[in-house]
Amino acid sequence: MNEEMMMRIEHDSIGDLEVPVDAYYGVQSLRGARNFKITGTGLHPLFIKNMARIKKACALVNGHIGTFSSDKVDAIVAACDEIIAGGLMDAFISDAIQGGAGTTANMNANEVIANRAIEILGGKKGDYSIVHPNDHVNNAQSTNDVIPTAGKMTVIDLIQPLLVSLHTLVLAFEGKAKEFDGIIKMGRTQLQDAVPIRLGQEFAAYAAAIRRDIRRIEYAEQEMHTINMGGSAIGTSINVDPAYLEEISKVLSAVAGYELKSCDDLIDGTQNLDGYVAVSSALKTCCVNLSKIANDLRLMSSGPRTGIGEIMLPPKQNGSSIMPGKINPVIPEVVNQVAFLVIGHDATITAAAEAGQLELNAFEPVLFYQLFESITAMTGAVDTFIENCVIGIRANAKQCVENVEKSTGIVTAMAPYIGYQRSAAIAKESLATGVSVREIILRDAVMSEAELNDLLDARAMTEARALDTSKVKA
Repeated sequence: MNEEMMMRIEHDSIGDLEVPVDAYYGVQSLRGARNFKITGTGLHPLFIKNMARIKKACALVNGHIGTFSSDKVDAIVAACDEIIAGGLMDAFISDAIQGGAGTTANMNANEVIANRAIEILGGKKGDYSIVHPNDHVNNAQSTNDVIPTAGKMTVIDLIQPLLVSLHTLVLAFEGKAKEFDGIIKMGRTQLQDAVPIRLGQEFAAYAAAIRRDIRRIEYAEQEMHTINMGGSAIGTSINVDPAYLEEISKVLSAVAGYELKSCDDLIDGTQNLDGYVAVSSALKTCCVNLSKIANDLRLMSSGPRTGIGEIMLPPKQNGSSIMPGKINPVIPEVVNQVAFLVIGHDATITAAAEAGQLELNAFEPVLFYQLFESITAMTGAVDTFIENCVIGIRANAKQCVENVEKSTGIVTAMAPYIGYQRSAAIAKESLATGVSVREIILRDAVMSEAELNDLLDARAMTEARALDTSKVKA
């Protein structure tokens, strides 16, 4: 069989084009694939499945209101179900980043679903007199309501595992907070000795920060449940039956398995992408916290002999190809790198959302490409952070105590009793001579040993306590 016999001819407003005879995609998909060889990355599988969910819901509504025959509806629904189950993925040939506000992606879905429905009805691929990509599969729709809705649904689907992972991270930090509650260490500000803190208090603070991030992400995610289906091209619902507009969000909710509701203003819902910016911002903020925590763990574990050395991270792999025995903090490092990625993606997402003009933003493809990657990378980073780092952290209690005893920071607890100036002089002498603060106090009879022991009780210095004014020196 020669090459020409293996092709079929399809045409669009540009002209005729040969399409492989067995291809489920059609002329518009092929043109887009040739025009947009950008990333080498195809559409996200969940995004493809969500386009199919949308097309299924639209077919069901069109069937219910009598737009076209039940046999076409059944065939379209069956084709969509195959895609939702993971089939026909190789027929989606669109690059993730494309011009045209996602028209290539939408038409790729329309053509694949139409050609599979044609087969189900006993026809041959490309015979669009049986099921047409635009007239049937895309009926009462536009790229401009399908694509943003599929994007929102994909964000919802991707964020759920991330939230589960973040909740698990909170539990891991809380577990370490309890485990390390009795370990006193030196707190630091600007990387200099400050005042004592319990190691458990530091981990409890990490848990508190991530709990706050979870609330931000959950709040932003709710915006993804408001969709502009039925708005059609620019939100005015051109070519949309009022009965379809009434039903589409309800039916799509049933297909998706979670609540979706129509925008209060479909024109606003078609013009603006600020909801995605809110999600990206919440993700970025979370990554700022995750990266700061990763930095802390790298600092506290530094050494292991010549650094701070207050905690020990679980060893996961050789740290060097030349330095035997070196173990690096590779898990916190990868958390840092994912944070850098998400922060950069947030800038792209912000720029894409801002760049829309008038009734439509054409830059959703790059926004989705970056946002989906942000969520996916964060989930992977949080999972490895928990499994390969946090749950295996051990405290070096001896080093923590030694650091506290050697530090001049404990003199802060004495300032209310002997005054700031005298306390500073003691700290200065201790730093200059290496004589401990405790030794200087006792040597100079600044206070009795019993008073000093009570005042410098390390745990008491990590909590609020009433000032005993009877001990204050004039």
